[in-house]
Amino acid sequence: MKKSATEKEQPAALPSDELAGLIRRALKEDMGKGDATVESLVEEHETARGYILSGGEYILAGGPVCAAVFQALDQRITVKLLKKDGDTIKRGERVLYVEGDARALLTGERTALNFLQRLTGIATLTRHYVDKAAPHSVPILDTRKTTPLLRSLEKYAVRCGGGANHRMGLYDRIMIKDNHLAFWKRDPERTMAEAVQKARRQFPDLEIEIEIDRPDQMKEALDASPDWILLDNMTAEEVKQCVNQCGGRARLEVSGGIALEHVEPYAQAGVDAISVGKITHSAPAADLSLEIVPGRMEGPGL
Repeated sequence: MKKSATEKEQPAALPSDELAGLIRRALKEDMGKGDATVESLVEEHETARGYILSGGEYILAGGPVCAAVFQALDQRITVKLLKKDGDTIKRGERVLYVEGDARALLTGERTALNFLQRLTGIATLTRHYVDKAAPHSVPILDTRKTTPLLRSLEKYAVRCGGGANHRMGLYDRIMIKDNHLAFWKRDPERTMAEAVQKARRQFPDLEIEIEIDRPDQMKEALDASPDWILLDNMTAEEVKQCVNQCGGRARLEVSGGIALEHVEPYAQAGVDAISVGKITHSAPAADLSLEIVPGRMEGPGL
């Protein structure tokens, strides 16, 4: 797996103000009134130690989240991150060492792995897209197609994979799509330019993007003077037409079901960004597992 330009950099920190509450809710969902199996079979004050191991080659994301799950159950648990988020991990490599109360480790195992596997899967798929677009210096963006309440973490995983974040929500960029224009143009005298002007007056600090899905819409979109134009579900040849027509008057983003094997023709077309919903909504979970044994560390460990 190639390294992106950002792989050696430490990605931006997780939004810690959201993390603790999210972990509490995740643990409550799994535990309910308590871990019946652990309470039946594992004595209080038992200790254990173990490693999270990689079952494949991935880009790691979510190590600190995984650690926070265990420590939410018992602050005395020792967690050592052996790889940092954004690193490439190989099959059989140790990712994280954990040691402490056996009941807490067993109870937190699945929740911790669920976060880690999900985020690592997103980072890994993102990196595959980034590698395809990198020779043409075109960034890969995510979308709002994220798991409800996990958006901040999933967009963090995109950054770990070398991608960039598009808007975080409905509040930080104006995106004018066909459904919005259907309401705006109920008055046939209204133009796309007037829609942009009205939005800009009301929200002068926000970038404005217009979505189009045919090259013949480019003139009207350009006349509206948006910051960005989104070319949705167009062929690579249609995108080239739009790039030529644009002439640098707006930044161009291409989107719409772009498969990994089709990234390069779009990147070669001269767009400013490629956005891919698949990197968050369809990334396969990474194969990661926790192997633990009773007792604290003695000697070289597992």
